Amino acid sequence: MGKDKSTAPTISDLPGVGPAISDKLIEAGYSDMMTIAVSSPKELAEVAEIGEATATKIIQAARKQADIGGFETGVALLERRARIGAITTGSKSFNELMGGKGFETQSITELFGEFGSGKTQIALQMCLNVQLPVEKGGLDSHVFFIDTENTFRPDRITQMAEGLEMDPAEALQRIHVARAYNSSHQMLLVEKVMELSKEFPTRLLIVDSLTSLFRAEYVGRGALADRQQKLNRHMHDLLRWGDINNGAVVVTNQVAAKPDAFFGDPTRPIGGHIVGHTATFRLYLRKSKGNKRIARLIDSPHLPEGEAVFSVNQSGIGD
Repeated sequence: MGKDKSTAPTISDLPGVGPAISDKLIEAGYSDMMTIAVSSPKELAEVAEIGEATATKIIQAARKQADIGGFETGVALLERRARIGAITTGSKSFNELMGGKGFETQSITELFGEFGSGKTQIALQMCLNVQLPVEKGGLDSHVFFIDTENTFRPDRITQMAEGLEMDPAEALQRIHVARAYNSSHQMLLVEKVMELSKEFPTRLLIVDSLTSLFRAEYVGRGALADRQQKLNRHMHDLLRWGDINNGAVVVTNQVAAKPDAFFGDPTRPIGGHIVGHTATFRLYLRKSKGNKRIARLIDSPHLPEGEAVFSVNQSGIGD
C-alpha cells in the first residue's frame, strides 16, 4: 500500500534516513525538513555519523520537500520582505535610525560598545518590547535570552515592565533565560532554542554577549583560526533560527583597544570580519552626558549611516 498523501512527509521519509539516523538527527535538533534543508553536508555528516555524499543526498531531498531549491524572482523576494516584522526600541529617534520601526526580523542586529554604553539595557528592553502587541511596536511573542556574563536581571525587567504598564510577573513568564558556561555550551543552547521555538511562539533571540566566552577560551594568535571557525558557525546558526522563525536576533559585543589608531575611535568590535560580515545591522553605542547614549549605525544592507540619541532611565529606553 502507498503512503497516505494527506500526511506531511517527515525526516524519516527522506532517502537514506533509517530509524538510527533519524534518531541522531532529531537528538541534534534536526527534526524538520527546513533545518536539514539549510544545513551543510559536512555539518550533517558529523551529526548523523554518515558520509558527506549521503548527507548531500539527504539535504537535496529535504530542499525539494521544503521547496527552497531554486532561484526566485525579485518580485517573490519583495513579497517575502513584506513578511518581515520589527520590534520597537522604545525610542522614536532610535527607531528612525533603524528604518522607522526598530529591529527587524530575519536579521542579526549587533550592539557593540564599551562598558556602560547601554548594550545590555537595550537587550533587556527588547525582552519586553517584543511582547507588546503589533500595533504598539511588538510581535506579541516570547523571547529566548542566552546569558554568557550573568547580566540578566529580573528586577531590572520589573522596573522596565512597570514603565510600559505591563504586569512584571506575566512579562517574566514569557522570557526564557539560559546561562552559557563555555562557547560549546553557548552553541548548544542555540540548538535547544530551535527545538523550544516549536513549543513557544518566539520571535526574538538575544545573546549577551556573543564573543566573551570565545575570547576567554581561544587565547593567542595560534587559536585565532579555530575561534573564528566556531564563531562563524555560531553566527550562521543564529541567522538560520531567524530565517526559520521569522525572528529577530540581537547580539551584544565587546570592543578591544586598537593602539595603532591615531585618528578616530581607538576601539573595534571583537570577532573581526566573521561577525562583521554575518551581522545584518551593526550599531556602535557610546556614552554621552548623564543618561544619554548615542547609537551609530555603521553597517546595514539598505539603510544609510547615521546617529540617534536615546536615554536610559529607570523605566527603560526612551527619547
